[in-house]
Amino acid sequence: MNKARLLAAMITALESIHQNARAAAKRAHDTATDDENIAENKYDTLALEAAYLAHGQSVRVAQCAADVQDFRQLDSSISYNKVTVGALVSIIDEQGNKKTLFMGPSAGGLKVTIDGQEVVVITPSSPIGKGLNQQQVGDEVSLTLAGKQVTYEVLDLS
Repeated sequence: MNKARLLAAMITALESIHQNARAAAKRAHDTATDDENIAENKYDTLALEAAYLAHGQSVRVAQCAADVQDFRQLDSSISYNKVTVGALVSIIDEQGNKKTLFMGPSAGGLKVTIDGQEVVVITPSSPIGKGLNQQQVGDEVSLTLAGKQVTYEVLDLS
């Protein structure tokens, strides 16, 4: 898999998420500041609730911007011999199910499909990221995920 194309696709997906978050924050801000939402009595909390939502959305916008910046700083030309941030990892479980993962600096759970293959972003702080961190090709890792014991073997690393 071409890591440069994968990284570009991830950045595009993150930029789209960032744009959606910005639009949601604007809608929340507009609702919070709309003249029709001025409290009529002490029990009318619509404007207050909208303000809390607007604040939460602005925090989300900042996190999305940071995610985009984090991924722009990655160098797709680096090959890794251990799982670390920036590594593309292929693993297989005991049932023969293969997964392709990208150890990202943030944005865990992001899914991108390249050439028909799904790649999931994991982070070093996630359970699977903690287990795979610093592992090499051929290493086996046993993890407890969703209450089940799962063993993975690192098949490939770049």
